Formats: sequence, structure tokens, C-alpha cells
Amino acid sequence: MINDFFQQIYFQNRVIDYIIAISFFILLVISIQIIKSIILKLLKAWAKKTTTTVDDKFVKVFEQKIKPFLNLIYFGAFYISIKRLTMDSQIERFFNIFVIVLLTFFGIRFLLSITIYGLETYWVKKEKDKAKKQALKGIITIIKIIVWGIFLIILLDNLGIKISALVAGLGIGGIAIALAAQTVLGDLFSYFIIFFDRPFEIGDFIVIGDYRGTVANIGLKTTRLNSLGGEQLIFSNQDLTNSRISNYKRMERRRVVFQFGVIYQTTLAQLKKIPGIVEEIITQISEATFDRAHFASYADFSLNYEVAYYVYNRDYKKYMDIQQEINFQLKEAFEKQGIEFAYPTQTVFLANVNKK
Repeated sequence: MINDFFQQIYFQNRVIDYIIAISFFILLVISIQIIKSIILKLLKAWAKKTTTTVDDKFVKVFEQKIKPFLNLIYFGAFYISIKRLTMDSQIERFFNIFVIVLLTFFGIRFLLSITIYGLETYWVKKEKDKAKKQALKGIITIIKIIVWGIFLIILLDNLGIKISALVAGLGIGGIAIALAAQTVLGDLFSYFIIFFDRPFEIGDFIVIGDYRGTVANIGLKTTRLNSLGGEQLIFSNQDLTNSRISNYKRMERRRVVFQFGVIYQTTLAQLKKIPGIVEEIITQISEATFDRAHFASYADFSLNYEVAYYVYNRDYKKYMDIQQEINFQLKEAFEKQGIEFAYPTQTVFLANVNKK
């Protein structure tokens, strides 16, 4: 009775054939699970023996990212098991199409998972910049659209559908869209330039022509700055990549040059003392380094001096505090020495024409 039951035929296969196929599939799944456990155990044991944390992170990522790959292996095991059965040609054709679709789907998901993780690790974690994660989302979205588009075309081709007309149509449509959206595409490519070349980042204080402000957001089409006046400035990405940009946040030191003038009545001895007075004042300021001070020129109503020094701080307010302190101390020192700052004056000499 039992033997007769096993020999009964359903859909061109005996019951025993179905049992063998199912048993073989279960055996393969168990084997995959055992191999996975052994590999993870070996990796964790290896990670514990080392002193670095890189391998620990690798094991953790391996556990998280292996799921799409395991789904692919499980389906492969199912495919191997089911191929042992005899199937109708139409059912077999449908099953083969289904296999191609699933294998390609899981393969693309696995490759995307690895690619996205690599991008996040290299561009975000390596540089420890949280702002990059927000900027990376746009690039990841575009990568997904491109990859899944290629996947769809390859899939249709493998299914026997002629895609030459479709590709030609997409090419013509793509040209038309590109011509209609040149500005948008230009801003998009400029976004990639900003992201990879990094002329500035979120939080940087930059100057573009007559506009200046702190970068608040870098989008796919526009970049936004918070200006010193409080309003938000919005630039297209293409405008920024085509402009000369001064990035003050990356300035290691600020070189300051300023001038002042003293009156013509200043004696030669006093003129020679002025460079030393200026040097002494700047040297006493901790975050400033004296460079030079020279009697530079004769002007219409003043004897002009030019002074240069360095400030080792990117903060504009700090620079202005230092310059203000220098001005205060210069005024105080000149008053003690009897030196007067110049201001626009005219001296009129009168001649006595009646004198004989």
C-alpha cells in the first residue's frame, strides 16, 4: 500500500520524486546554515585574537550584508532541487523565466548593498562628516535608478523581447529631455563636482563675488547660504562651480595689512620709533604674529606707514577684536610719544606783497 502510494504519478512525477526533491532541498538549506554558522564562528574567533577593531567591524558588516546573498543561495538550492523533477515544457519555460528574474533581482540587490555600504564607509565614516550622509542620499538614489534601469533592459533582453527599438526610443527621448532640461542637468552634474571635489562643505563660510555666508545645505540643484545679514542666499550649483569662491573656513591663517598716516610735522626721530612701537604692540598679542612695519610713502597730507601681521584664527570676529586692540594701543603709545595721526588738512602760506 505504501509502495503503491509512493509510485503514484502526479504532473508527470511520482510521489517519491517529490519527496526526494523536498528532502534534497531541506538538506541543502541545513548545509547552508551549518556552513554559514561555521564561517561566522571562525571569523568571530579570528576577530577576538586581533587587537584592532577593523576586523570586528568587518564581521558585523558581514552578518548584516550577507542576507541578500543567502537568499540567492537558498533560491539556487531550490532551483537545483526542483530541476530533478520532470516538468511540462510550458511550465519549465515559465519556471526558467522566474529563475532568471529572481536571480537577477537578488544579484542586483546584493551588489547595490555592497556598493552603497562602500560609499557610506569611504565618503562618510572615513572623514567623520555627518553632513556627507545627507548629500550622499541624492547620489545613492541616482545610482539605484541607473542600476535598476540597466537591470530591466537586460531582463527584457534575456526574456527574448526585442529591446533595440526601446533603446532607440529611449535614446531619442533622452536627447529631447536633455535639450529641454540643460540647466537642471548642468546643476546635477555640478552637484557631483561639489560632492566629490569638495570646494566647500556644509558649515563653511564662503564668499562668491559680493555675496558671503555660511553653507547651510547642498542640494541636487541648489546650494543655500545663511548670510551675515540673516537672509538665506540661494545659488544654482552650476553658478557656484563656474564662480571663484573664497573658502574662509579652510584658511589656516589670516594675513592682515593695514595703513595709517602721521602728520608732516613728526620729527625724524619719532618716525624711526614708529615701526618698533607697532612691532612691540603686535608681539604682545598671543594669537597674532608680527610680519613687518614700514614707512611706506609720502601722501598729500600724511606720512604713511604700512603694517602686516598674521592672525591664527579663522573667526572674523576674533580678527576684528585683535585689530581693535592694536588700534587702541597705537593711539595710547602715540599720545605718550607726542605723535599725531594725520587727517585731511591744508596749510595756506600768505606772502606780504607790500613789503619792500
